[in-house]
Amino acid sequence: MPMDHEHFQSPLSWRYGSDAMRGIWSEATKRRQMRRAWLALAEAQAEVGLVSQAAVDDLRRTVGDIDIDRTTEIESRTRHDVMAEILTWAEQAQVGGGSIHLGATSEDINDTVYALRLRDALALIRSSLSEVILALADRVDETADLVTQGWTHIQPAAPTTVGYRLASTLQDLVTDLGQIGDAAENLRAKGFKGATGTGSSFATLLGDRGVSPSELEASAMQRLGVRAALITTQVAPRKQEWLVLNALAGIAASASRFAFNIRLLQSPPFGEWSEGFDPEQIGSSAMPWKRNPIDAENVNSLARLVAALPAVAWQNEALSLLERTLDDSANRRIILPEAFLLVDEILRRTLRLCRRLTVEPAAVRATLERFGPFAATELVLLMASAAGGDRQSIHERIRRHSIDAWSAVERGEDNPLAKALAADEVLAALIPPERILDLVSRPTSHVGDAPDRARSMAALAREAAG
Repeated sequence: MPMDHEHFQSPLSWRYGSDAMRGIWSEATKRRQMRRAWLALAEAQAEVGLVSQAAVDDLRRTVGDIDIDRTTEIESRTRHDVMAEILTWAEQAQVGGGSIHLGATSEDINDTVYALRLRDALALIRSSLSEVILALADRVDETADLVTQGWTHIQPAAPTTVGYRLASTLQDLVTDLGQIGDAAENLRAKGFKGATGTGSSFATLLGDRGVSPSELEASAMQRLGVRAALITTQVAPRKQEWLVLNALAGIAASASRFAFNIRLLQSPPFGEWSEGFDPEQIGSSAMPWKRNPIDAENVNSLARLVAALPAVAWQNEALSLLERTLDDSANRRIILPEAFLLVDEILRRTLRLCRRLTVEPAAVRATLERFGPFAATELVLLMASAAGGDRQSIHERIRRHSIDAWSAVERGEDNPLAKALAADEVLAALIPPERILDLVSRPTSHVGDAPDRARSMAALAREAAG
């Protein structure tokens, strides 16, 4: 569809998301899938003598000849989108047209088509998510040993490594991959069960042919490559759409946390990470020096919207009363394609963040030298206590030295904490002063087995994404 600059168009129709995902959720794909569903039903019915082979051949011949303009014209009079598509196809298929939709209800078609599109969209998301996981696993391996200042409460804490920090996001994304897989595995179509899901219309048609409605349905669904739910009302279980959107929101949450960390560490007070900046990229129209983290900010922005969508799907499930109400139909046309297109764009930008992430070792080292000695005081506390000191009084001595050192750091001075602790007579009686100096002056040695854990996570991630 050409761009119409005189009327509103969703940014998801051109700015965000991939052409592949837009194709899955396009109107043309929907109409083709509707015809595929009707053809599958007719083929299954032909096997048991309900529809002639000539009718099926005619439908096969015209199955791809969708005419959205003609369908729209008919719908303007009938105010029924499914019947408009049926009547359009019946005009094209003079022999088979009278057999379209035999025994079915609209949601047999609509919800089966939704399942087909959800299946294809989940497969595309899984592929994109796997690509992100593999790219991030490489970055984890590259930085597994690079010691960096840890932060809790956005305050200096014990050191960690850049790779270990990235591995936390990687682990979340692997969890998300599992959730997407579960959603795809558990996806079920409405199938062909008629007005209230009982299969009564098909039972009437089949009569004493020795074939059950469930067997007829299975034959049709096998042709479509998707399974039908065992129990439905007039519609497929709405809970599965809530679960799908939750899985998508999980991806958005993981990507958003990663992006926010990049934004934080790209800020000048840190200056340790950067998302990358193109040679001709402009950060600000007013401030030429700006290098704004636009991809990370975009991920955070889109993720907020994704987080809101499962609430609508929850209401569609909770408020689908008795055998169904129609108050979910309009919003599903919006929330399902939008959720997938938003996450599609989030993954595209997250992949770019993974590949272009720049870590500045000098800035990492400078931050660690400034704040790392504070984290090392935990080791002094533990060793002094183990040597027979009173844990509580030692804690207080270290706390006072730390407060004084913090004031010096705030004044822009070098961190004096290591020398102050080594000169403390009480501590020196428990730990040799040179050992205190070594402990506090070398925070890079206090990361436990974080590098090994990070590499193990990268290996697990590659296996999961493979």
